[in-house]
Amino acid sequence: MLETPVLLAHSADLELVIRHVLAGLGHGIHAGRERGAGVEFSEYRAYAPGDEWRRVDWKLLARADRYYVREAERDSHVATWLVLDASASMAEPSRRVDGLSKHWYARTALACVAAIAQRQGDAFGLLLLSGGRVEFTPASRGPRHLQRVLAALQRATPAGGLPDAETLRASLHFARSQSMVFAATDALDWPSPLGEALIRLRHMRHDVRMLALRTEAEVEANIAAGHAYRDPEADGGLHSFAREGREAYRAALESHFGAVRGACRQHDVPLCEARIEQPLGEVLRAWLRNPEARRP
Repeated sequence: MLETPVLLAHSADLELVIRHVLAGLGHGIHAGRERGAGVEFSEYRAYAPGDEWRRVDWKLLARADRYYVREAERDSHVATWLVLDASASMAEPSRRVDGLSKHWYARTALACVAAIAQRQGDAFGLLLLSGGRVEFTPASRGPRHLQRVLAALQRATPAGGLPDAETLRASLHFARSQSMVFAATDALDWPSPLGEALIRLRHMRHDVRMLALRTEAEVEANIAAGHAYRDPEADGGLHSFAREGREAYRAALESHFGAVRGACRQHDVPLCEARIEQPLGEVLRAWLRNPEARRP
Protein backbone atom coordinates (compact mmCIF):
# COMPACT_ATOMS: atom_id res chain seq x y z
CA MET A 1 0.00 0.00 0.00
CA LEU A 2 1.31 3.49 -0.84
CA GLU A 3 2.30 5.78 2.00
CA THR A 4 -0.65 7.84 3.16
CA PRO A 5 0.91 11.27 2.45
CA VAL A 6 1.85 10.24 -1.09
CA LEU A 7 -1.62 8.86 -1.72
CA LEU A 8 -3.70 11.61 -0.12
CA ALA A 9 -1.74 14.88 -0.10
CA HIS A 10 -3.67 16.21 -3.11
CA SER A 11 -7.11 15.30 -1.78
CA ALA A 12 -9.36 18.25 -0.93
CA ASP A 13 -11.87 15.96 0.82
CA LEU A 14 -10.81 15.82 4.47
CA GLU A 15 -13.51 13.29 5.35
CA LEU A 16 -12.26 10.92 2.65
CA VAL A 17 -8.72 11.20 4.01
CA ILE A 18 -9.94 10.47 7.55
CA ARG A 19 -11.86 7.38 6.46
CA HIS A 20 -8.84 6.08 4.57
CA VAL A 21 -6.42 6.63 7.47
CA LEU A 22 -8.67 5.19 10.18
CA ALA A 23 -9.63 2.16 8.08
CA GLY A 24 -5.96 1.43 7.55
CA LEU A 25 -5.11 1.37 11.24
CA GLY A 26 -6.35 -2.17 11.70
CA HIS A 27 -7.36 -1.72 15.33
CA GLY A 28 -8.55 0.97 17.64
CA ILE A 29 -6.90 4.08 18.89
CA HIS A 30 -8.82 5.75 21.67
CA ALA A 31 -8.38 9.43 22.29
CA GLY A 32 -10.63 9.26 25.34
CA ARG A 33 -9.93 7.10 28.37
CA GLU A 34 -12.24 4.62 30.08
CA ARG A 35 -11.88 4.94 33.84
CA GLY A 36 -12.29 2.11 36.40
CA ALA A 37 -15.51 1.99 38.36
CA GLY A 38 -16.89 4.93 36.43
CA VAL A 39 -17.22 2.77 33.31
CA GLU A 40 -20.10 0.31 33.06
CA PHE A 41 -21.26 -1.94 30.23
CA SER A 42 -24.01 -0.28 28.21
CA GLU A 43 -24.75 -2.20 24.99
CA TYR A 44 -23.38 -4.11 22.02
CA ARG A 45 -22.92 -2.64 18.56
CA ALA A 46 -21.55 -3.96 15.28
CA TYR A 47 -17.77 -3.85 14.87
CA ALA A 48 -16.46 -0.93 12.76
CA PRO A 49 -12.97 -0.50 11.31
CA GLY A 50 -10.77 1.12 13.95
CA ASP A 51 -12.44 -0.50 16.97
CA GLU A 52 -10.09 -2.15 19.45
CA TRP A 53 -9.98 -5.93 19.15
CA ARG A 54 -9.93 -6.26 22.94
CA ARG A 55 -13.49 -4.89 23.02
CA VAL A 56 -14.83 -7.60 20.67
CA ASP A 57 -17.10 -10.06 22.50
CA TRP A 58 -15.70 -13.39 21.31
CA LYS A 59 -18.44 -15.47 22.94
CA LEU A 60 -21.08 -13.50 21.07
CA LEU A 61 -19.09 -14.00 17.86
CA ALA A 62 -19.30 -17.77 18.36
CA ARG A 63 -23.09 -17.57 18.71
CA ALA A 64 -23.93 -14.91 16.14
CA ASP A 65 -21.09 -15.40 13.64
CA ARG A 66 -20.64 -11.61 13.56
CA TYR A 67 -18.26 -9.23 15.30
CA TYR A 68 -19.76 -7.08 18.06
CA VAL A 69 -18.02 -4.72 20.45
CA ARG A 70 -19.01 -3.82 23.99
CA GLU A 71 -20.01 -0.18 24.43
CA ALA A 72 -19.44 1.43 27.82
CA GLU A 73 -20.69 4.50 29.61
CA ARG A 74 -17.75 6.90 29.71
CA ASP A 75 -16.88 9.67 32.09
CA SER A 76 -18.67 12.68 30.57
CA HIS A 77 -16.26 15.09 32.27
CA VAL A 78 -13.30 14.03 30.11
CA ALA A 79 -13.19 16.04 26.88
CA THR A 80 -10.67 15.94 24.03
CA TRP A 81 -9.05 19.21 22.96
CA LEU A 82 -7.24 19.63 19.65
CA VAL A 83 -4.56 22.33 19.36
CA LEU A 84 -3.25 23.24 15.90
CA ASP A 85 -0.14 25.35 15.43
CA ALA A 86 -1.06 27.19 12.23
CA SER A 87 1.82 29.65 12.38
CA ALA A 88 3.68 30.51 9.17
CA SER A 89 6.46 27.94 9.64
CA MET A 90 3.89 25.14 9.40
CA ALA A 91 3.55 25.92 5.68
CA GLU A 92 6.98 24.29 5.16
CA PRO A 93 6.55 21.75 2.33
CA SER A 94 8.05 18.33 1.84
CA ARG A 95 10.84 18.35 -0.71
CA ARG A 96 9.95 14.81 -1.76
CA VAL A 97 6.13 14.68 -1.82
CA ASP A 98 4.32 17.29 -3.89
CA GLY A 99 1.40 18.97 -2.13
CA LEU A 100 2.48 17.83 1.34
CA SER A 101 3.30 20.30 4.13
CA LYS A 102 3.58 20.31 7.92
CA HIS A 103 0.23 22.10 8.04
CA TRP A 104 -1.51 19.46 5.92
CA TYR A 105 -0.11 16.70 8.10
CA ALA A 106 -0.93 18.37 11.44
CA ARG A 107 -4.43 19.36 10.34
CA THR A 108 -5.19 15.88 9.05
CA ALA A 109 -3.83 14.16 12.17
CA LEU A 110 -6.05 16.32 14.40
CA ALA A 111 -9.04 15.70 12.12
CA CYS A 112 -8.52 11.96 12.65
CA VAL A 113 -8.43 12.45 16.43
CA ALA A 114 -11.69 14.42 16.21
CA ALA A 115 -13.32 11.62 14.20
CA ILE A 116 -12.23 9.04 16.77
CA ALA A 117 -13.57 11.17 19.64
CA GLN A 118 -16.88 11.61 17.82
CA ARG A 119 -17.22 7.89 17.20
CA GLN A 120 -16.57 7.19 20.88
CA GLY A 121 -19.22 9.69 21.98
CA ASP A 122 -16.66 12.01 23.60
CA ALA A 123 -16.87 15.80 23.64
CA PHE A 124 -14.14 17.53 21.64
CA GLY A 125 -13.10 21.10 20.87
CA LEU A 126 -10.48 22.96 18.87
CA LEU A 127 -7.93 25.76 19.32
CA LEU A 128 -6.41 27.17 16.11
CA LEU A 129 -3.27 29.24 16.74
CA SER A 130 -2.47 31.53 13.81
CA GLY A 131 -1.42 35.11 13.17
CA GLY A 132 -0.95 35.77 16.89
CA ARG A 133 -4.59 34.90 17.59
CA VAL A 134 -6.61 31.95 18.88
CA GLU A 135 -9.74 30.70 17.08
CA PHE A 136 -11.71 28.74 19.66
CA THR A 137 -14.35 26.08 18.91
CA PRO A 138 -16.09 24.97 22.15
CA ALA A 139 -16.27 21.28 22.96
CA SER A 140 -19.40 19.38 22.01
CA ARG A 141 -20.45 15.96 20.70
CA GLY A 142 -21.99 14.41 17.64
CA PRO A 143 -21.66 14.31 13.84
CA ARG A 144 -22.74 17.94 13.34
CA HIS A 145 -20.06 19.15 15.71
CA LEU A 146 -17.50 17.03 13.87
CA GLN A 147 -18.48 18.84 10.68
CA ARG A 148 -17.93 22.22 12.42
CA VAL A 149 -14.48 21.18 13.61
CA LEU A 150 -13.49 19.74 10.22
CA ALA A 151 -14.65 22.94 8.49
CA ALA A 152 -12.52 25.04 10.87
CA LEU A 153 -9.50 22.83 10.22
CA GLN A 154 -10.13 22.92 6.45
CA ARG A 155 -10.14 26.72 6.28
CA ALA A 156 -7.12 27.21 8.57
CA THR A 157 -4.17 28.84 6.79
CA PRO A 158 -0.64 29.05 8.21
CA ALA A 159 0.18 32.69 8.96
CA GLY A 160 2.18 34.84 11.35
CA GLY A 161 3.43 33.65 14.70
CA LEU A 162 1.96 31.93 17.74
CA PRO A 163 -0.23 33.92 20.17
CA ASP A 164 1.58 35.52 23.10
CA ALA A 165 1.34 34.00 26.57
CA GLU A 166 -1.47 36.29 27.76
CA THR A 167 -3.64 35.63 24.69
CA LEU A 168 -3.14 31.90 24.95
CA ARG A 169 -3.74 31.81 28.71
CA ALA A 170 -7.11 33.52 28.22
CA SER A 171 -8.14 30.67 25.89
CA LEU A 172 -7.45 27.89 28.40
CA HIS A 173 -10.66 28.31 30.40
CA PHE A 174 -11.58 24.72 29.47
CA ALA A 175 -8.82 23.63 31.87
CA ARG A 176 -11.27 23.63 34.78
CA SER A 177 -12.51 20.20 33.67
CA GLN A 178 -10.26 17.19 33.21
CA SER A 179 -9.29 16.83 29.55
CA MET A 180 -7.04 15.17 27.02
CA VAL A 181 -5.06 17.66 24.94
CA PHE A 182 -3.53 16.79 21.56
CA ALA A 183 -1.24 19.52 20.21
CA ALA A 184 0.32 19.39 16.73
CA THR A 185 3.21 21.76 16.04
CA ASP A 186 6.68 21.90 14.50
CA ALA A 187 8.15 23.02 17.88
CA LEU A 188 10.56 25.36 16.12
CA ASP A 189 9.50 28.20 18.41
CA TRP A 190 10.67 26.77 21.75
CA PRO A 191 10.52 27.77 24.54
CA SER A 192 7.23 29.28 23.48
CA PRO A 193 3.87 30.36 24.89
CA LEU A 194 2.41 27.15 23.44
CA GLY A 195 4.99 25.00 25.20
CA GLU A 196 4.40 26.86 28.46
CA ALA A 197 0.64 26.40 28.12
CA LEU A 198 0.96 22.66 27.51
CA ILE A 199 3.25 22.27 30.52
CA ARG A 200 0.83 24.29 32.66
CA LEU A 201 -2.05 22.03 31.60
CA ARG A 202 0.01 18.94 32.43
CA HIS A 203 0.72 20.31 35.91
CA MET A 204 -3.04 20.69 36.30
CA ARG A 205 -3.23 16.92 35.69
CA HIS A 206 -4.61 17.02 32.17
CA ASP A 207 -3.39 14.29 29.81
CA VAL A 208 -1.30 16.28 27.31
CA ARG A 209 0.22 14.76 24.13
CA MET A 210 2.43 16.72 21.74
CA LEU A 211 3.17 15.88 18.11
CA ALA A 212 6.34 17.57 16.76
CA LEU A 213 6.59 17.53 12.97
CA ARG A 214 9.59 18.01 10.71
CA THR A 215 10.24 17.42 7.06
CA GLU A 216 12.61 14.72 5.87
CA ALA A 217 14.89 17.44 4.49
CA GLU A 218 15.06 19.13 7.90
CA VAL A 219 15.88 15.92 9.76
CA GLU A 220 18.59 14.86 7.30
CA ALA A 221 19.83 18.38 6.49
CA ASN A 222 19.24 17.35 2.90
CA ILE A 223 18.89 20.86 1.50
CA ALA A 224 20.62 21.79 -1.72
CA ALA A 225 23.61 24.08 -1.40
CA GLY A 226 22.72 27.61 -2.40
CA HIS A 227 19.04 27.16 -1.57
CA ALA A 228 17.67 30.47 -0.28
CA TYR A 229 15.35 30.57 2.72
CA ARG A 230 13.54 33.35 4.58
CA ASP A 231 12.16 32.75 8.08
CA PRO A 232 8.39 33.28 7.62
CA GLU A 233 7.89 34.26 11.28
CA ALA A 234 10.78 36.70 11.79
CA ASP A 235 12.14 39.81 10.13
CA GLY A 236 15.43 39.37 8.35
CA GLY A 237 17.05 38.76 5.02
CA LEU A 238 17.54 35.64 2.97
CA HIS A 239 19.63 32.80 4.37
CA SER A 240 21.55 30.61 1.96
CA PHE A 241 22.51 27.03 2.78
CA ALA A 242 26.18 26.33 2.14
CA ARG A 243 27.57 22.83 1.83
CA GLU A 244 30.10 23.42 4.61
CA GLY A 245 27.39 24.70 6.96
CA ARG A 246 25.22 21.60 6.73
CA GLU A 247 26.75 19.83 9.73
CA ALA A 248 26.46 22.97 11.84
CA TYR A 249 22.82 23.22 10.86
CA ARG A 250 22.23 19.56 11.74
CA ALA A 251 23.94 20.00 15.13
CA ALA A 252 21.96 23.14 15.95
CA LEU A 253 18.66 21.48 15.05
CA GLU A 254 19.46 18.38 17.10
CA SER A 255 20.40 20.58 20.06
CA HIS A 256 17.10 22.44 19.74
CA PHE A 257 15.00 19.28 19.67
CA GLY A 258 17.09 17.81 22.47
CA ALA A 259 15.91 20.75 24.58
CA VAL A 260 12.30 20.11 23.52
CA ARG A 261 12.59 16.44 24.49
CA GLY A 262 14.18 17.32 27.80
CA ALA A 263 11.44 19.77 28.73
CA CYS A 264 8.69 17.32 27.76
CA ARG A 265 10.36 14.52 29.72
CA GLN A 266 10.85 16.76 32.77
CA HIS A 267 7.18 17.76 32.82
CA ASP A 268 5.76 14.35 31.83
CA VAL A 269 4.37 15.45 28.48
CA PRO A 270 4.56 12.50 26.03
CA LEU A 271 6.25 13.67 22.84
CA CYS A 272 5.82 12.04 19.44
CA GLU A 273 8.30 13.19 16.80
CA ALA A 274 7.58 12.45 13.16
CA ARG A 275 8.54 13.29 9.61
CA ILE A 276 5.63 14.39 7.49
CA GLU A 277 6.65 11.85 4.85
CA GLN A 278 5.83 8.98 7.27
CA PRO A 279 2.48 7.14 6.89
CA LEU A 280 -0.07 9.04 8.93
CA GLY A 281 -1.67 5.91 10.42
CA GLU A 282 1.69 4.82 11.78
CA VAL A 283 2.28 8.20 13.42
CA LEU A 284 -1.25 8.34 14.85
CA ARG A 285 -0.77 4.95 16.46
CA ALA A 286 2.43 6.17 18.14
CA TRP A 287 0.98 9.53 19.19
CA LEU A 288 -2.25 8.27 20.68
CA ARG A 289 -1.20 4.99 22.24
CA ASN A 290 2.46 5.17 23.29
CA PRO A 291 3.64 7.43 26.13
CA GLU A 292 6.99 7.93 24.40
CA ALA A 293 7.27 7.59 20.64
CA ARG A 294 10.40 6.68 18.72
CA ARG A 295 12.34 9.59 17.28
CA PRO A 296 12.31 10.07 13.49
